[in-house]
Order: sequence, then C-alpha cells, then structure tokens
Amino acid sequence: MRFFVLAVCFVSVLCVQQSRCSAQDRPNILFLFSDDHATKAISAYGGPLAKVAPTPNIDRLARTGAVFTNSFCANSICGPSRACILTGKHSHKNGFMRNGNRFNPDQWTVAKALHKSGYNTAVIGKWHLHTDPVGFDHWEVLPGQGNYYNPVFIQQDGSKQRFEGYATDLTTDKALAWLEKRDSDKPFFLMCQHKAPHRTFSPALRHLDAFDSVTIPEPENLFDDYANRSKTLAGNEMEIDRHFDWAYDAKVRKDERGEVKLPAPDRYGTPEYNRMTPAQKEAWDAHFGPLNQAFLKKFASGEMSDRDVVRWKYQRYMKNYLGTVKGVDENIGRMLDYLEEKGLAENTIVIYSSDQGFFLGEHGWYDKRWMFEQSLEMPFLIRWPNVVKPGTRSESLIQNIDYAPTFLEFAGLPCPDEVQGRSIVPLLKGQRDGWRESLYYAYYELGEHAVPQHFGVRTMDHKLIYFPKTNEWNLFDLNADPEEMISVYDKPEYAKVRQALTDEFHRLRKEYEAPAF
Repeated sequence: MRFFVLAVCFVSVLCVQQSRCSAQDRPNILFLFSDDHATKAISAYGGPLAKVAPTPNIDRLARTGAVFTNSFCANSICGPSRACILTGKHSHKNGFMRNGNRFNPDQWTVAKALHKSGYNTAVIGKWHLHTDPVGFDHWEVLPGQGNYYNPVFIQQDGSKQRFEGYATDLTTDKALAWLEKRDSDKPFFLMCQHKAPHRTFSPALRHLDAFDSVTIPEPENLFDDYANRSKTLAGNEMEIDRHFDWAYDAKVRKDERGEVKLPAPDRYGTPEYNRMTPAQKEAWDAHFGPLNQAFLKKFASGEMSDRDVVRWKYQRYMKNYLGTVKGVDENIGRMLDYLEEKGLAENTIVIYSSDQGFFLGEHGWYDKRWMFEQSLEMPFLIRWPNVVKPGTRSESLIQNIDYAPTFLEFAGLPCPDEVQGRSIVPLLKGQRDGWRESLYYAYYELGEHAVPQHFGVRTMDHKLIYFPKTNEWNLFDLNADPEEMISVYDKPEYAKVRQALTDEFHRLRKEYEAPAF
C-alpha cells in the first residue's frame, strides 16, 4: 500500500512538472485592443489619413507580421463585440446582444480555458460587460465606458480607485506593472484594452494641438443624401451635421438679442472637463478657448454656409479623434518596447484589434452600428515570430468570433463544439484552402442613434442587408461601389447574385441557429 501511495505521488509530481514544462514552451499572447478604431485611421491600412496621421507603432506589427484587410465584427457595438471575442460565438448564442445586457460569466470563455491550462491571465482597461471578469488571475477594469481623464478603475476586490492621469497611459502603466510581477514560470495571456478612441474623443493634453497645422481630408460622401438605399438611413441620428455635439452645440443658435453663442470650453469634453485638475483645465482652456472664439467670430459674421459649419465640425471631430489614436499608438509602442527589452518578443504573439470600426465622416456619420464597411471593419494585425512572414497582407474573410479558437490553437488546446468561429492559424501559415467565403452579421440594438435592427451577409464581392422593420433588402456591389451608395437589389442584371446571397444568408442563419427577426 505504501509503495502504491509513493508511486501515485511520484506520478503526480511528474505530471505537474510536465505541465509546467509544456506551459513554458507555449507562446505568450498579448492582445492589444482599442475601442472604435477605424482601419482608415491606421496608416498600415493606407488611405488618405496615412500621411497626415501615421501610426508608426501599430505599423511595426504590420512590418514584422501580418495585416488582415477583410477583418469584420459580428455585431458592431462595444459590449457585444467583446462577448463575441471571449466566447467565439455570435451574440444570440453568448447572450450579449445589446449594450444593456449583462454578460453571463458562467459560460465557457477562452480566458477560462487558457487559465485552466496553465496560462497566467489578466485583463486591464475597458471591459464593458457589466459583470466581473472571470478566468483571469488579475483584472483591473474601467466602470462602464470609463473616463479619459483621472479615471476610476474597479479593483479585483470590488473597490473603486481613482488615478490621476490619462486613461490610455494608465491602462498601459497597469499592464506593464502586471507583466513585471506575473508568474514568469507560466506563459501569459494579457488583454490590454483601451477606452480610446471612443467618444468623447478627448486627447491627452500633450496631443491637443497634434493636428492643428493640417487639414484632414474629407470623405467624398460627407454630404450623403441617403438616396437609393433603405429609407431607414435618412432617419439616423449620428450625423456630423445634425447630431454631433462633441465639437460645440449641434444646433448653433442665437440668443434673444440675436447674438450667436458658443458654449464655454468646459462644454467640449463634458464630463471629461469636470474631472480635470485645475492645471489640466487650464491647459484645455488655453487650447480650445481661442479655437472656439475664432469659430464664433467667423460664424457670427455670416461668412459660413451650413456646409462650412459641417466642415468645421468634421475637422474638430477628426483632429480630436486622431489625437486619441496618437495616444493609443504611443502606448502600443511602449508595450512592444517592453517585450524587446525583456527578451519576450520572440515567444510572444502580439495582436492589435478594435471592437469594431467607426465612421469618420463617411455617409456624413460618426459612430458605428450599421453594416456598412467603415463600421463593419475591424483592424487585425498580428506578429508571430518565426511563423507569420513579415509584411504579409491577407484578404481572407475573418471575424471576431474567430479570435477565441485562434487563441486556443496558439496554446495547443482543443476547441469546444459550441464555438462558432474558426481558428485562423491555417491562414497565418499560408493555408487558405477550404476557408469561408461569407460572413454573417446581426445588429440587435433597439433604436440607439435611430439605427434599426438589421442583418446581413458579406462575401468578398457583395453585401446583402435585410431590414426587418421596413421589410427592405439592400444589395451592394463592393467592387463597383465600394462606398455603398447605391443598392442594386432590384436591378435585373444582379438577379443571380441576389438569389445566391439570399440563399447564403438563410444558410448561415440556419447554421448559426439565429433567432427569428
């Protein structure tokens, strides 16, 4: 009996040692994530902003790894996208369909699987799932959307602590501090998740004037009239013209004496301004005060047409949005530098992504939600030393439900049957045979920004969108009409394409067990 006990103990110790050894051999996974970062605002993706607003540190991943140019979300809104990433499942399967939902922490997540397999796991920054993170050795997250200036972070013991500084810098500070004290005998899985560039588009004070000397190129459809598509588009409430009020009051009005009034500087960035220290407010006012007064003077003189005002608002919006991106890019550089300085770069897979895209004036919009390209697109850049060929550009269709199974394969773990996404590891190794040719999209919010629920399918060349409320279908030829200005659904020459996409739409809904509209 004694011999048997000793033998069992010996085997147990051996198993632990083998587990630890295998854990050390597995790659670290650093998931760098932002909120509402449009691919157009990443210079590695090219486009007119690349010259005026480069992102050199994010571009380091492109030069040393791969850029996916057809990367998309399953539901273009903050919380649902994060739930898709953690579970590898579409929103209707993971239960987080709208931002008001609460994430079910009892369900399977990739963080739980990695943690159970021996990974040291952490999530730091924006969480936005309304329940505490589970499956992480360490977490420190922003409540809700969080704030840019002097933000509060929820601690693992449930307490809330306020930290002076800028959220993007602080999130990185905390991520680096965790890397320093982690269990170095284990591989790590770190989700470093920034609030930026989400509204209120408030840059770090050092970046307030970063784009003052340049004119941001306007999209050709800044003044879209929403013709030739679903009638729901014209009812939206996310236009820079009629609805944008993070530059100044959306409706410039005259008071009872006929004088034009522009809100004081503290209106821009509220509630961020109200969180600032006196020194921070002084710097903010010194920058925005003169700009606001110059606009007010010009507007009051009658020199500005309605379109001139929209253009002014667009420039204010973009310069501050890009200012927040500049802060993200700098902090991505800090993380990459740390890996190199500590000798971790060769065994660390680094991914940069964002929860969805964002409209930067296209169709006259800010925000996201719609299945149009700028909202549907997600950046996805990855560096995997000795596996991914530097400078790779992939056009394969990937989606955020693919992240979880990909992380599992990085770690050598099996993928549960319930996961609906697919590992992109074969693509990273240059194997494209048998890859998907279409993606399913679903948006379930109940009228926020007056964007209706809609569902669709995207292939390499076309996109079909269904609007249940109005029983409308839109079909876009993405090659002939990349800006999606004209639906060709009713054109006879697209009859075969329409039928093929309709069939694929219903096939995907059946495959994913999508609920009734």
